[in-house]
Amino acid sequence: MAKRKSQKRRNQKYQVNNRQLKAKRMYKDTIFRMLYHDKENLLSLYNAVNGREYTDPEELQIVTLENAIYMGMKNDLAFIMDMNLYLYEHQSTYNPNIPLRNLFYIADEYQRLVVRKSLYSTVIQKIPTPRFLVFYNGTKEVEDRSEFRLSSAYENQTEDPDLELRVTMLNVNDGHNLGLMEHCRTLKEYAQYVARVRKYAAKQDVTLEEAVIRAVDECIEEGILAEFLLKNKTEVIKVSIYEYDKEFEEKKLRKAEYEAGRQDGIEIGRQNGIEIGRQNGIEIGKQDGIEIGKQIFLGKLVKKKLEKGKSIEQIADELEEDVNVIQKTAEELMKRNEKNLLK
Repeated sequence: MAKRKSQKRRNQKYQVNNRQLKAKRMYKDTIFRMLYHDKENLLSLYNAVNGREYTDPEELQIVTLENAIYMGMKNDLAFIMDMNLYLYEHQSTYNPNIPLRNLFYIADEYQRLVVRKSLYSTVIQKIPTPRFLVFYNGTKEVEDRSEFRLSSAYENQTEDPDLELRVTMLNVNDGHNLGLMEHCRTLKEYAQYVARVRKYAAKQDVTLEEAVIRAVDECIEEGILAEFLLKNKTEVIKVSIYEYDKEFEEKKLRKAEYEAGRQDGIEIGRQNGIEIGRQNGIEIGKQDGIEIGKQIFLGKLVKKKLEKGKSIEQIADELEEDVNVIQKTAEELMKRNEKNLLK
């Protein structure tokens, strides 16, 4: 018991400046965020990810900055546990820029955690160790576990960057990370719920609202997130419609961007092709000109030697040319003479 209280005191060591923590509804919630706002669910997720067996949700110190919004994006969940500061993000869109976003978030978190401490002190000010995790359930095929690094965005790459930030991304779509899912029931059932929404929304004769309502009702009947869905049914339906619609609109936007890029690429390729063709034409013309000049010069030499009564073999030997080339040149000279006589 004493050890548990000591652990709780350590987790509560860092006090956030609460003056700016009032929620601003300038953003839309997500089902993931709603689900893990519940401390018991969040503790279950933490245990599953870290291989722990904590039972007291109050040991989690929630430090999510509700108004830490950057370009319409916000931190989903932030909490302190075991002297670590965890930033949990949910993503339905593949986003390699998450390390840069997390850099902004963690700087904001640390600034508020040490607001009452002097950074000019001769004593080092301790801060909780950061841990960054993304739970991905988009439609892009990705590995069960992958990593993003802030240094990947640096224009000047170096093996040992002065500033690094690593983010682990876990694929939490239905059928992925099975070991993790088995240790966290809410995460497994969340994946099943999302899969149902997508399945029904893909049907041509079903509206998005009908698809969401059907998924919610079926999951309640089958005991999938049943308590959560019953308690928050109206809000879940609204948020799910928003989430899926946003995902669909982002896909359309990416498709439009791709098409625009493709057309630009075609036009640039066409212009480059014209220029390359022009340059090649000049080079080919130059080569052809040289060849024609050589043929004219050879013709003049062969004509002079024929007029002196020399044989084809003699001319080929003197000019160090192939007999067949000299023979062909002589025949062309004869044809030109015949044409001139007929004029």
